Amino acid sequence: HTDPVWQVKWQKDDMDNNLNFFSVSSDGRIVSWTLLKSELVHTDVIKLKAEGNTTDGLNGLQLHTVGCGTAFDFHKEIDYMFLVGTEEGKIYKCSKSYSSKFLDTYDAHNMAVDAVSWNPYHAKVFMSCSSDWTVKIWDHTIKTPMFIYDLNSAVGDVAWAPYSSTVFAAVTTDGKTHVFDLSINKYEAICSQPVVAKKKNKITHVQFNPIHPIIIVGDDRGHVICLKLSPNLRKMPKEKKGQEVQKGPAVEIAKLDKLLNLVREVKTKT
Repeated sequence: HTDPVWQVKWQKDDMDNNLNFFSVSSDGRIVSWTLLKSELVHTDVIKLKAEGNTTDGLNGLQLHTVGCGTAFDFHKEIDYMFLVGTEEGKIYKCSKSYSSKFLDTYDAHNMAVDAVSWNPYHAKVFMSCSSDWTVKIWDHTIKTPMFIYDLNSAVGDVAWAPYSSTVFAAVTTDGKTHVFDLSINKYEAICSQPVVAKKKNKITHVQFNPIHPIIIVGDDRGHVICLKLSPNLRKMPKEKKGQEVQKGPAVEIAKLDKLLNLVREVKTKT
């Protein structure tokens, strides 16, 4: 790449069982990398062009301005589909097979998209966050967001919890980590915790541990802070007398669907 690389993600091995990963960069390219025995081979999957941003240069030459890729995520089930966030605030739904056109475009944010992430349980849902202070939750078949949260400061990163379809964490540049559980409160975070001194450093990334109730956050001074979720942040459904608590992916999907349906009903009425 010729500009900063913002994210790399492993993909399934290729046909010959070679390791394969993708990268996204401000140079507007999404590149697929394949690790062969003696070399790393790369091919451009997509070149982002900022839509409608063709400017007339000298002598009437048309200059294409490049959309700067800032974040991406691959769909958990549909192997070819992925999302790309850009510095202009748009999110593109892309396919590994079409390099020239997008499957869909979302006018998502007013400033750079800092992260996009598919829900680990629900195949239709993804989340995005931005320097415009907001976190938005989307159904990828609908062009407008289902939920919008304003966190009063630029949002550097978001992450879904591995154990619940409705729990996610976000980190903001004012040094706070926010934990949401939509099934408990769909309007605001159930916890907002300052974790670094906001004047000195800002938080840049957040990630859940896949097994334990722990999140790690990274800041721009090179520190990684490990936080344990208190019991009220990882409440599981209570058992009712004589009834077993239903668990598993189907329950998680239904839980999020219930919330989305409430919003869909409101949207269709308006």
